[in-house]
Amino acid sequence: MLLCDSAQVADGKLYILGGGWSLVGPDPMPSAVAMKIDVDWTETTTPHHWELFLVDEDGQPVMIETPDGPQPMEVRGDFEVTRPGSVPEGAPIDVALAVNFGPLPLPPGSRFTWQLTIDGHSSPDWVLSFSTRDAIPMDPTEEE
Repeated sequence: MLLCDSAQVADGKLYILGGGWSLVGPDPMPSAVAMKIDVDWTETTTPHHWELFLVDEDGQPVMIETPDGPQPMEVRGDFEVTRPGSVPEGAPIDVALAVNFGPLPLPPGSRFTWQLTIDGHSSPDWVLSFSTRDAIPMDPTEEE
């Protein structure tokens, strides 16, 4: 998993713009989570469900205002891979995923973590943490 400004998948490859940061803001900006998942040979031809959740530094879901009211910031999807003839038997199969977000209104001076689960399971390395910069104080000599 990698935090980036934007990402896309084409021909099974991840194309990443502005990747590898862990500090953002303080103003909201677009972002993305790029993922390369290695599917075990024995897990091919089986549907898999993934979920990506954003939590705050206390492990609580980050709530985002939507037309339906506040909702947790989370994304879900499904994937299934087949065994290509060119991959040696027993080798894992790559799955590339890119999830892009518009500017998220996150409070400045805070820490957040994206947590990934696949088929209800997680792993300590399936997390991405980042911080938002402190708000820049306005110069009192400047007029609004």
